[in-house]
Amino acid sequence: MTKKVEENISEQNYLMKINDIYYELTSSEKRVADIIISNASRVQHMTATELSKECNVANATISRFCNKLGCRNYMELRVSIGQSATSHEASEGPITGKVTPDDTIAEMCSKIYHIEVDAIAMTHELVKPDQIKMAADYLRRAQTVLCMGQGGSMIMAEEAAGLFGTTYPNFYAVTDDHTQISRAAIACPGDVILYFSYSGATKELMDLLPVAHTRKVIVILITRFPNSPGAQLADLVLQCGANESALQLGSAEAKIAQICLLEIIHTEMCRHDMKTIGERKQAIRDALACKHM
Repeated sequence: MTKKVEENISEQNYLMKINDIYYELTSSEKRVADIIISNASRVQHMTATELSKECNVANATISRFCNKLGCRNYMELRVSIGQSATSHEASEGPITGKVTPDDTIAEMCSKIYHIEVDAIAMTHELVKPDQIKMAADYLRRAQTVLCMGQGGSMIMAEEAAGLFGTTYPNFYAVTDDHTQISRAAIACPGDVILYFSYSGATKELMDLLPVAHTRKVIVILITRFPNSPGAQLADLVLQCGANESALQLGSAEAKIAQICLLEIIHTEMCRHDMKTIGERKQAIRDALACKHM
């Protein structure tokens, strides 16, 4: 990892802490968290009173938020925010990397490059080897793996089914939320649901989890928020790095972070049986040979 990337991770640690405790916050404290994550460069210059007015909360809420984040006071939080103000944070607007209409194409490319590199670097920092091993073991032993999500996260579920489908024949993408519950209701014990949800708090996920548990199906959740409602009920939670603002709605960096995590899990599975994996890939290559001109 380059020195530049290491510095960015260090600067963004407070953002990672906010994500870690997000679902432990009250609704008022979440408003504070949302404002800080989406516009840190402006917040760093605010007093506690100004921030409380911006968030429409009491001053005491700001103090409680600082305490939950592990800061002794608001000044300490402002220092952390100031240190990260020059890093490539999530934009308050609908596009990422604080891209502006005045940027040159070169400047726009640079901003997008750095925000996506930071997402991968943060994901790397969040990886826990024992969890990767556990996920790989669950997936390798499962008779059937159902890849699921909603909206943009369903795109990632289909990506997962496509990636793992090049080496394992038992991965399936299930797109419709009714069909997802139906498949979970007839799954076998030990089967796995690989579920993608950036927030970890969608209604569809919360409806699915009790059905999966009744069938003794293992649920692996890939999310940004390890303490989200869905994460509390999943059998295994894998955290990806990428900070989206409320307007980004399935940003490229969030998808890149999840793809990075998928590559890590897939590689861990494959490297324990390289001979079989090689034979399967060769069989696919031979079968597809006639499709090329």
